[in-house]
Amino acid sequence: MKLIVDSGSTKTAWLLGHEGRDIDAREAVCAAQQMLETAGINPVRDDAATVREVVGTAASQLKGLPREVHFYGAGCIEPYSQVVAEALRRAFPGAGVSVESDLLGAARALCGHREGIACILGTGANSCLYDGRGIRQQTPALGWILGDEGSGAVLGRRLVGDVLKGQLPAALCRAFLERFGLTQADIIELVYRRPQPNRFLASLVPFLAEHEGEEAVRAFLVREFRRFLVRNVAAYGRRDLPVSFVGGVAWQFQEQVREAARAEGFEPGSLLRSPIDGMARYHGLAGGG
Repeated sequence: MKLIVDSGSTKTAWLLGHEGRDIDAREAVCAAQQMLETAGINPVRDDAATVREVVGTAASQLKGLPREVHFYGAGCIEPYSQVVAEALRRAFPGAGVSVESDLLGAARALCGHREGIACILGTGANSCLYDGRGIRQQTPALGWILGDEGSGAVLGRRLVGDVLKGQLPAALCRAFLERFGLTQADIIELVYRRPQPNRFLASLVPFLAEHEGEEAVRAFLVREFRRFLVRNVAAYGRRDLPVSFVGGVAWQFQEQVREAARAEGFEPGSLLRSPIDGMARYHGLAGGG
């Protein structure tokens, strides 16, 4: 049996299955209880005790012991990834344990064993040039202040800036302020004085989804996704490769993402909301939806 794990800062998906056997994630939840969700893990943020607690919760609920554990997660870079590896070895004794970044997990989910360009567009954003096994080149993401173009946080930041500066049609600006009940002073307070302003900014993205049929919003989204491609993906110099995407923002705005890719001379590849099924296929679990 193999355990495939996709972990973010807010939630973690655990999929346990037999190599080569079809395991549909939805059937697993209902029948064999081979897939479950726990709290998120980010070893850059979380201490060792917190990581052990989340891993232990998953281990107590899964039916069966894995021979291999393949964990992909936010913040899983050296030396922080060692905390996760230690917790997994304690929870699943005798299993071979691999802990890798969420970006590598996304690349393997999107591209499998083929060369390609993999992108994450969620609350944050990231990308890499992938050779079918590992990351060959990566443009630094730099977070929502210095980078993360196309992410939920940056879309929210750019949107609220355009609203307050009157760069969008007046009716759309009024609709935004009425939708959230916010004043300029409220927004300044939430961005500059409250904790986790990136989450607040990302929470504004549903407004874009509600109005994506309007030309001004469509143009805004395409422009922002083109910025992501120009500032991140173009650096790889591989317009011969498909560009694939995973994440809630990419999934929500599929049409605009594909339009932006073609406008910058890239061929859109696969697009996934969540990488867990693709990760399972990469590691030999045939199913997963």
